Amino acid sequence: MSRLVFLRHAHSTANESGILSGRLSGVSLSKQGREQAIALIDRIGASSFDQIRISPLERCHQTIQPWLSSKFAGGVKEFVIDDGLNEVDYGRWSGRKLNSLRREPLWKQVQNRPATVTFPDGERMQSAQKRVLASIHECHAKKKNGVFLFISHGDVIKAAIAQLIGVPLNSFQNLVINPASLSILDFDGKSARLLCYSDTTTNISHLLGRKKVSTSLLGGGSGLIKGKRK
Repeated sequence: MSRLVFLRHAHSTANESGILSGRLSGVSLSKQGREQAIALIDRIGASSFDQIRISPLERCHQTIQPWLSSKFAGGVKEFVIDDGLNEVDYGRWSGRKLNSLRREPLWKQVQNRPATVTFPDGERMQSAQKRVLASIHECHAKKKNGVFLFISHGDVIKAAIAQLIGVPLNSFQNLVINPASLSILDFDGKSARLLCYSDTTTNISHLLGRKKVSTSLLGGGSGLIKGKRK
């Protein structure tokens, strides 16, 4: 059972301006985002990861850099820049104001039937989901009981979690992933259990230290008592 940790980049200048930035270069963290990145030092804390995978975009690197420069980062065994975690390629929608995009005929399809969407001169949502899942499966194959941190973007993380917990891609807009939020799942190679979702306050190091529960649950599970499964 692998433990998967997803971190969305912190609040960006594009978030601040209401722009769908996509893969455009030069999008950095806002003042709020820089504060969120500093807070991640304590929120991630003394967590240990078998591998960190990160989108190539600048705002993701700026989000994790304070923690990587902190006293806590000694437990990182491998760091990989992964195109599979890149932002969705929104094509000709990239760089446009969200208020303007809401008037596009495709907008309703994006909200109600995203599995059928291909962005103008851009990427199909199903393709984005497929590539991030390939990265997850590659990590699990590498170490089936490993702990992995994926630093990516809102729609990419939503698409991954939707598939892992059995939510259809057409319903993934029902999920919200906040900037600088952490989500944690246990993954057996086929399906996953959600342990923590879009959390923006908790120190996760104690969650990562808990034993992974591989048995079937009934009644929601009873948690761990004194480090033993109950």
